[in-house]
Amino acid sequence: MALLEVTGLVRRFRGLAAVDGLSFTVEQGQTLAIIGPNGAGKTTAFNLISGLLRADGGTIRLDGHDVTRAPSYVRTRAGLARTFQIVQPFGDLDVIGNVMVGALFGGAQKHALAAAHAAAEALCAEVGLGDRLAAPVSALTIADRKRLELARALATDPRLLLLDELMEGLTPTEEREAVALLGRIRRRGITLLLIEHVMTTVRELSDRVIVMDYGKALAEGDYATVARDPAVIAAYLGSEEAAS
Repeated sequence: MALLEVTGLVRRFRGLAAVDGLSFTVEQGQTLAIIGPNGAGKTTAFNLISGLLRADGGTIRLDGHDVTRAPSYVRTRAGLARTFQIVQPFGDLDVIGNVMVGALFGGAQKHALAAAHAAAEALCAEVGLGDRLAAPVSALTIADRKRLELARALATDPRLLLLDELMEGLTPTEEREAVALLGRIRRRGITLLLIEHVMTTVRELSDRVIVMDYGKALAEGDYATVARDPAVIAAYLGSEEAAS
């Protein structure tokens, strides 16, 4: 049984289908990347899966349970966490306070305050923020804000982690560090579903790739297969990326 099963997912805005009959599965321990041009419906699909938007049609099953109409906090407590393309920290909390929110309120397991602090401190160290625990979020760089967002999501103890363009705004060195970190997270058994425009990240991390265009799945397979697909080359990758 797949950890995540999306079937015929639809979301319309003023009659226009931003997501139009999207179907895919994610197996436990797998990394699935969703790629495609801007406006293809990728983030809308994430918002539907995580419960921020209500689907107009289709079903979403998490570990066999229908969560299509479940609120986002129910999905989080069932093991689904996500990051956002535009990072959204709690501005009145410091770094460790932001991560403690995930540990205290996000997951199925209830943490006492001291345990939540210890868990948050360990996660901050894991993502590279161990020396910035008391820093205000206003003082963080883009890369550190991305690390904070990831640590807060991990604090909910997810089985499935949705990553929305984690590499956006990072330098090549920061991208390589982030790929290495995601590799360590994956080896812990956390399943990854990512939206990404950085193709080196997609090549290095993904087991399967779905290419979206106009709200639909244009192609699916391993990276080498979809990169050679003429429809994908025309719609998104271009001949230079496909040849690399």
